[in-house]
Amino acid sequence: MFVSDFRKEFYEVVQSQRVLLFVASDVDALCACKILQALFQCDHVQYTLVPVSGWQELETSFLEHKEQIKLLIKQDDDLEVPAYEDIFRDEEEDEEHSGNDSDGSEPSEKRTRLEEEIVEETMRRRQRREWEARRRDILFDYEQYEYHGTSSAMVMFELAWMLSKDLNDMLWWAIVGLTDQWVQDKITQMKYVTDVGVLQRHVSRHNHRNEDEENTLSVDCTRISFEYDLRLALYQHWSLHDSLCNTSYTAARFKLWSVHGQKRLQEFLADMGLPLKQVKQKFQAMDISLKENLREMIEESANKFGMKDMRVQTFSIHFGFKHKFLASDVVFATMSLMESPERDGSGTDHFIQALDSLSRSNLDKLYHGLELAKKQLRATQQTIASCLCTNLVISQGPFLYCSLMEGTPDVVLFSRPASLSLLSKHLLKSFVCSTKNRRCKLLPLVMAAPLSVEHGTVTMVGIPPETDSSDRKNFFGRAFEKAAESTSSRMLHNHFDLSVIELKAEDRSKFLDALISLLS
Repeated sequence: MFVSDFRKEFYEVVQSQRVLLFVASDVDALCACKILQALFQCDHVQYTLVPVSGWQELETSFLEHKEQIKLLIKQDDDLEVPAYEDIFRDEEEDEEHSGNDSDGSEPSEKRTRLEEEIVEETMRRRQRREWEARRRDILFDYEQYEYHGTSSAMVMFELAWMLSKDLNDMLWWAIVGLTDQWVQDKITQMKYVTDVGVLQRHVSRHNHRNEDEENTLSVDCTRISFEYDLRLALYQHWSLHDSLCNTSYTAARFKLWSVHGQKRLQEFLADMGLPLKQVKQKFQAMDISLKENLREMIEESANKFGMKDMRVQTFSIHFGFKHKFLASDVVFATMSLMESPERDGSGTDHFIQALDSLSRSNLDKLYHGLELAKKQLRATQQTIASCLCTNLVISQGPFLYCSLMEGTPDVVLFSRPASLSLLSKHLLKSFVCSTKNRRCKLLPLVMAAPLSVEHGTVTMVGIPPETDSSDRKNFFGRAFEKAAESTSSRMLHNHFDLSVIELKAEDRSKFLDALISLLS
């Protein structure tokens, strides 16, 4: 169902009902959920929240609750959707009509009118052919590629704004939802900058502070600000050295998996004039005199080392004086909590922990998520270094392929879809920076990691080529389906991201052969 007016056709319809809310396991969905929960609380709407990690869980949960579900369906007349016959008349009827009208004894006026009708009908048929051709192209493009639109959290915040119920907390969740898309490379840089501009106007509106003493905000208030900050993961909660080593952007540009790359990092730090003692201790403990101009110093040196995009547009949030987080910090923390490999809880427990960490009353959970995120980032860069140094990334012709073996250090961290996708994207960026083969720089990547030794399954993900002009469209979803069909491979397409599949390890060889022939 296409919704053109989100307020009338969605919110006002569900406002008087008990709502069943299915939420996917990704950060943007969690943020959208938090905004909806706040709206439901404002309007006293009863709801049931059900986390779902894939199509199977969605179907199971739907069947469990189907007795309570009422489907609200409008007739076509209400939606003012024209019938097919109203757009295009049937050709046979037209022929009969023209046959009945044509009579040898008809006057010249009638003949002229008939000729006009024939011309009009010819034009209509041509328009119909053009419309059908355009429809085929649109459907092919829609079904062939997978791509992401506007963040769900942003859509929910726009709804709250239309209802005049938008709060600073809701705005922050919308920011985190958008940042999640950027961190995971789901949208283009242009789309990100455009959406940041939209949110920046709301930030100015919600966080405007007058000089008058009467209008001054309390120090305990939540304050959101727009910033050009460093493209370094978790650097304000880590040491600068660790952040430089474990951020995908800097690790790939310096080629830190090599001895030469480590030397370049030392040269970079020397160029900034930062003592190693200061760089390797926690950011919060660094000398204030160094921290004051740190961003400008890093950006200046980064430009000399060919890193032109060291600073990015982002937002930060302050809870009083003590707690400050960048939007990307919250994304990494929430993602790590949700995909935590810890065995002391189920997937639902991890989901609830991640959801709770987005509330300012649960900062202890957010800090726990930051610690998990540091482990994840370290493991990601160590795995990338291992793959590149042992030449695990190989060209299969139309794509690059890399497989993590059972027993690889930290392999359990990458059995979950979002973690494996992020690893694959970072690995591809690093590979493009390290290879001298021009053709390989333009190839997509397929990556596999063990999922369950007991069931003999692997998780496989497809990543589009890493190019500056990339539109972030992923074609692997349909390609995986066709390869599995042609070889009768036992594949499960359960994840909402179509480029992620589960495959029987025994079928991997024939599946890859089919994929190679399909994409060649």
